[in-house]
Amino acid sequence: MNVMRLGLLRGRLEIKQFLRQRESVVFTIFFPVMLLFIFGSVFKDTIAPGVTFSQYFVAGMIATGLVNSGFQQLAITIPMERDFGTLKRLRGTPMSPASYFIGKAILVTVSTVVQIALLMGFGAAMFGLDMPTSVSKWIRFAWLIIVGSACTTALGIAFSTVPKSGRGASAVVSPIVIILQFFSGVFFVFTQLPKWMQDFAAIFPLKWLTQGMRSVFLPDSFVQQEVAKSWEVGRTAIVLVVWTAIGIGFSIKKFKWANT
Repeated sequence: MNVMRLGLLRGRLEIKQFLRQRESVVFTIFFPVMLLFIFGSVFKDTIAPGVTFSQYFVAGMIATGLVNSGFQQLAITIPMERDFGTLKRLRGTPMSPASYFIGKAILVTVSTVVQIALLMGFGAAMFGLDMPTSVSKWIRFAWLIIVGSACTTALGIAFSTVPKSGRGASAVVSPIVIILQFFSGVFFVFTQLPKWMQDFAAIFPLKWLTQGMRSVFLPDSFVQQEVAKSWEVGRTAIVLVVWTAIGIGFSIKKFKWANT
């Protein structure tokens, strides 16, 4: 109970600190909305019966929102906190590592919910994104958000050990996220990509998150445009759970509280 209470308090502090950093707020929450406005306004072609590229792109950006709020945000901010000595000081307080990570998870959850709400509202208002009409699709959407957030949070914490310093974290993390976005069917229709790109993207969670979100927001008929002619919902869940386990395991073994 004490661990959870401290984690909730840490989460509130994390949110306050995040809101005070205007650059982080804009890049994490509003930048995907700006991308949606640009790409959605330029590319309006119909890519399948009843589906425009704008609608396809919204589904991909919602999946990307999970990666931005979880993986990218944590993989950049944690090395910065390590450089500033924040993590080292926290280790000298009654707060346990579990409480610290609970606080980070709360920040990711809040920023994810806000970002996805903005993307859905903007997509529906500007680009004709259809909201799910069945209970099963809303349930699928909910577990994709929950499992996807857990996955990207665990991987963000795990990858935070890779950058050598906080200053270089953005230069290491951001290109990885951008490359995966291009490979995973966010900026281009996935089936139009070269097969080697498809095979490479299938290793990582973002491809499965984007496919999962398409299964929620696009008509069921669009499934014929997928590589496997199926939404592969079960495989999506397995891939996300496996990557979550990998992230947690790596974090437990390799996470560093100080640079030395």
